[in-house]
Amino acid sequence: MKNRVCELLGIKYPIIEGGMAHIGNGLLAAAVSEGGGFGQIGCAGRTPENLEEEILIAFQKTNKPFGVNLPLSEYKDPQPYIDVIEKHKDKIKAISLSAGNPKPYIPVFKEMGLVVMVIIATQRHAINAQSQGADILVCEGYEAGGHNGAEELTTFALIPQIAKIAEVPLVAAGGITNGAGVAAAMMLGAEGVQLGTRFIATTECEAHENYKKKILESQDIATTVLTRKNGVIRVLKSEFVAKVQEKDNQAETIEEILPYIRGTVNRKAAIGGDFENGWASAGQGSGLIQEIESAKLVVKKIVAEANERFSQFNNYQL
Repeated sequence: MKNRVCELLGIKYPIIEGGMAHIGNGLLAAAVSEGGGFGQIGCAGRTPENLEEEILIAFQKTNKPFGVNLPLSEYKDPQPYIDVIEKHKDKIKAISLSAGNPKPYIPVFKEMGLVVMVIIATQRHAINAQSQGADILVCEGYEAGGHNGAEELTTFALIPQIAKIAEVPLVAAGGITNGAGVAAAMMLGAEGVQLGTRFIATTECEAHENYKKKILESQDIATTVLTRKNGVIRVLKSEFVAKVQEKDNQAETIEEILPYIRGTVNRKAAIGGDFENGWASAGQGSGLIQEIESAKLVVKKIVAEANERFSQFNNYQL
């Protein structure tokens, strides 16, 4: 079956790795791409020099397409990261833009010859992004780990509403961890999926082992919203997170809560494994993740599970 996501990205399966802050490294991106999906290196939590290192690692580990995620609001000036991406544009297939206004940057990356994916969370975002030249819309529901849209729309409700107005390929994200989730997203109108949390629990991901262990131990209510004063951030529950939530409820200004939600605090848990003084992102699908294995194998298993679901309902009628 023709799939526009696969055609645009030059991949076998429409399975995209989300650009995860601090832990979306080059080795992981390469493994996802080797599995037939599309790996991405996350800029968040990296210096421009480190981003360049991770791009070179991915390029050395795979000859298949991969990309970079750039969260625009992460930086006062993203130009140093744009310079690195331009320097290595021959190695990168696509850029995904998140957490900010993509309008000034879409033409910049299209001029480089890159496929531009834009993370969106409402119909208004979708209309604006595709009118500005986005090649792919990544529609993220409130179930997703990390920063989410302030409107708190769920994947199940959001995807079919975006599908009605999407003129470019639509990728579903948020709470998807297995083949059943992929099949469901496709039935709702998506042509691909983006997964983040599932790829944390892989051998190639540089997340701390404590982080991976907590994901494996997760159940359905393992995550919570850390704050709503600076967007929505979904994280794993912990005593530290509960304290931050209490401060968030009491704070009258965003400045009061910022010291507790900065990327440096995230990094303490995500990279350092310190959950007493830091927090780590995770989506609501965490409870479905039961083992740590190669990201390449994860992609293969998800595709097999999705195809099994499709075959089960091939002739199904109400």
